Amino acid sequence: MPYLPIKTPSNCSWWNVIRWFKFPFTSSITRPYRARPSPSPKLNSTICIQIFLKNYTMIRTISYLLEDINMDVPATILVTLSAIFSVIWYGWMYAKSMKRSSSLPPGPRGLPLIGNLASLEPDIHSYFAKLAQTHGPIFKLQLGFKLGIVVTSPSLASEVLKDHDITFANRDIPDVSRAMDYGRSNIVATPYGPEWRMLRKVCVAKMLSNATLDSLYPLRSREVRNTIKYIYSHAGSPINVGDQLFLTVFNVVTSMLWGGTVHGKDRASLGAEFRAVVAEMTELLSKPNVSDFFPSLARFDLQGVVKKMRGLAMKFEQIFEKMIDKRLKVDENGTRDAARSRSIECEDFLGFLLKLKDEGDPKTPLTMTHVKALLMDMVVGGTETSSNAVEFAMAEIMRKPEVMRKAQQELDEVIGKDRMVLESDINKLPYLHAIMKESLRLHPVLPLLVPHCPSQTCTVGGYTIPKGVRVFVNVWAIHRDPTVWENPLDFNPERFLNGSSKWDYTGSDLSYFPFGSGRRSCAGIAMAERMFMYFLATLLHCFDWELPEGKEPDLSEKFGIVIKLKNPLVVIPAPRLPDPNLYE
Repeated sequence: MPYLPIKTPSNCSWWNVIRWFKFPFTSSITRPYRARPSPSPKLNSTICIQIFLKNYTMIRTISYLLEDINMDVPATILVTLSAIFSVIWYGWMYAKSMKRSSSLPPGPRGLPLIGNLASLEPDIHSYFAKLAQTHGPIFKLQLGFKLGIVVTSPSLASEVLKDHDITFANRDIPDVSRAMDYGRSNIVATPYGPEWRMLRKVCVAKMLSNATLDSLYPLRSREVRNTIKYIYSHAGSPINVGDQLFLTVFNVVTSMLWGGTVHGKDRASLGAEFRAVVAEMTELLSKPNVSDFFPSLARFDLQGVVKKMRGLAMKFEQIFEKMIDKRLKVDENGTRDAARSRSIECEDFLGFLLKLKDEGDPKTPLTMTHVKALLMDMVVGGTETSSNAVEFAMAEIMRKPEVMRKAQQELDEVIGKDRMVLESDINKLPYLHAIMKESLRLHPVLPLLVPHCPSQTCTVGGYTIPKGVRVFVNVWAIHRDPTVWENPLDFNPERFLNGSSKWDYTGSDLSYFPFGSGRRSCAGIAMAERMFMYFLATLLHCFDWELPEGKEPDLSEKFGIVIKLKNPLVVIPAPRLPDPNLYE
């Protein structure tokens, strides 16, 4: 006997009721979806599938249960009521979907259940830019059960990040980041409110203030000098610029975290351990997670990413606890100068945060979890972003040797060749600043920023943006808009020199905002600018650079947590300073 979805016993008087309900109901679901050729069908097919499966399962369950106890009259009544309820529910949902679809932005038609997931391309930022050419500067995507909205013009970005700044002041956080306490208490993920304002104040006004960064300059200088020494020892041989930049930035950041607490071999071994954990975490965060597209499946952790992240969280916890214990013991033993301990100038971020924790506002306290979350933010948010940004700039410079010559001429005029670059020199280098701005225009480290999540339904560009959707601002596409930028694909630092004071990093002009704009703009702009300029200036001042014979720079991009070069930049350094002792 062939398989039947519902048993059909000869004495079951309510079978005809189920049969009457089942086929008209399913056809009424499928007909509207098939009959509408519009690229933006009003009927949400995902909702239809959910309704069908939910009601079909319910009816089949009732039929099995009531068949066994031979209750024909109650069965007829219950199944009829179920059918009526289903039709009413379907009608309400259909009307709701029609009303909602008519006010949403346009977008490509998706498949049932998975929406537009199957059509996504690996380099999502450039794929979104192509979709904008077809569907306009604001469009929607159905990403599984999650609705996504993509904004791709300065005026619409201004509506999101300025006009509706508070509404869009929350983030759409990946499910995997919720697997650790730090992922819910850091400055990126914390919802807008008193706790977030406290964290922002700690970062911008205190931890990353000019006074604090100035006090930590010796730690940055030490690590940059170590890198220059290593490159000098490999002069004339090809080196992977990205690898060296990442190691330098990582060592700089970890030195600023606890460089005044850990010394010598302990610092080296801790750095290696920490780097391994960060690499695993970055890889995990880069993987697409089915739970982000189908939230109802999050509890099952189908890919095991939450379990893995919890394991990494435990490793982070052990490292942080070790460092915090060391710092507290040092302070208890009184080996630090008391006056310096009371000063805002601290030996590292860890000591600074522990001091703030003890002096915090009791209404919105800075907890130990916040301390650990901010330390992790510094590592995860400050390593790959900075190293990739400098690598892109070096790759663009290698493609245009005249840019390197102009930058080195400026460095020689301001600094000379008888000393190394100091961080205090960078404000005297306008052409190098222009290189940084132009590189970040073409290659913003977060091409879609961090997705925003509206706290209430609002209107952008005349379209309804429902509460809780995922909103992407494609800053990569906006920075390449030919209506704003002349020859937008050309690397031309001169565009940021004369009369270009409006192009800064504050996000005040939504034609150029590599660090975001509004309340949730990057909290580490000051540190990022210092590190980028100091690293790039030192590399260009100390060495001439050339490509291996027969090689051309490849500027192809690879999308991930942060954008990076698809193929690493390999170049050959040649010392250009006359005194070899400067490289020691």
